[in-house]
Amino acid sequence: MSSALDQLGGEEKLRTLVERFYDRMETDPAVHSLHRLHFRGHGLSHTRQAQFEFLSGFLGGRAYYRERFGHMDLRELHAHVPIREADAELWLETFDAALADCEMDGPVVGKMRATLRRAALMLVNDVPDWRVEADSEENIEVPG
Repeated sequence: MSSALDQLGGEEKLRTLVERFYDRMETDPAVHSLHRLHFRGHGLSHTRQAQFEFLSGFLGGRAYYRERFGHMDLRELHAHVPIREADAELWLETFDAALADCEMDGPVVGKMRATLRRAALMLVNDVPDWRVEADSEENIEVPG
């Protein structure tokens, strides 16, 4: 039986999908709040590779991410990141748009979407959101 990754078109197709997803994140103003979450991390170049490696294993292909880091615990990976329900929904919408851009559809994509939805919503947390704090500091008027 072939893996979900095989059914999607293999590693090359997955890499194209991940690249398209992060291209959207870097260029679409509507996704800026998600893009900002990476400013305090390793940056998007690291994230592109890590996302590809994670999704490869997640979809039944080679578990590159687990090989490098020893686990694939999404909650642990995102424990420090302020994720609100709106962030999870925006991530899912952006991923859906990247799937459409890559003309990926069918039963395996439907199953992947459902699993990603559960995973994304599981990550919603109450970690203090530094984006709100940074936004309010930018709007403080300094007497001059």
